[in-house]
Amino acid sequence: MTGHQRGMRTPHPPPPERSAELRRRFAEEARCERPGLSALCLLIGAEADGKLDESGMDAAEIELDELAGQLPYRPGTPRAWAEALRDLLGERYGFHGTPGDYRRLESSLLHEVLRRRRGLPILLSVVWMEVARRAGAPVYGVALPGHFVVGFGEAEQQVLADPFDGGRVLTGADAELLVVGATGSPLDPSMLRPADPLEVVLRILNNVRAWAAARPERSDVALWAVDLSLLLPSHPARLRYERAQVLVRRGQFLEGADELEAYADVVATVDEAAAVRIQAQAQAARAMLN
Repeated sequence: MTGHQRGMRTPHPPPPERSAELRRRFAEEARCERPGLSALCLLIGAEADGKLDESGMDAAEIELDELAGQLPYRPGTPRAWAEALRDLLGERYGFHGTPGDYRRLESSLLHEVLRRRRGLPILLSVVWMEVARRAGAPVYGVALPGHFVVGFGEAEQQVLADPFDGGRVLTGADAELLVVGATGSPLDPSMLRPADPLEVVLRILNNVRAWAAARPERSDVALWAVDLSLLLPSHPARLRYERAQVLVRRGQFLEGADELEAYADVVATVDEAAAVRIQAQAQAARAMLN
């Protein structure tokens, strides 16, 4: 990977046999006692991009290892760690984000973020976390509303950095502004807790689903993103309904109707009226076959 090849390329999923194997591994990794964040992100990348093979996934892991090896030995404080990551990844290697990155599927794929050195806040944060973790830093993701950042150190000494802004070290006022800008509400201390790897992965897949929702011609992306989300041990039940809608949009009416009926059975225990509406949608989907 050179990191300087910036050509436009729309990724397309791999063949069904490869996809089935990737999903098996994704489900297995997600259920490990300590799920590997970079491994899960690269499996998402391989599901999105049929060109990402095993050697490409290995190369991405090696690149993260090599970047970690370039950090100074054990900076003493959370701030020193944050500054060391900023100097290496943000300044020396030029990892950062731009508004245009929100329009690209590649901005949610770890191997492409390593190649382009551009991405969404959460994927750039994955780079920061994985490089810092390999070097022994006390690092974790912080899922601020609307803008993912990285945290270093325990609560009383917590230092935040914004990889989208090249790793800029944030003051308390900076974090407050990010939250107010995204939500209109003040920063709540609960927003600063560490996000576990599966929360990070679900949020990445949420971003992919949002990207696909704005592009009806890429219902293939919407489908694999919701399918991977459903493989996570914990996920919103409503994803089943979303999957059914995607299947119907793709003309897979029978499969979509079956999914709608299964979801209606789940909903019936808490909201009978909603279940009736969903059953009607299932009947409508079946009628489209006539």
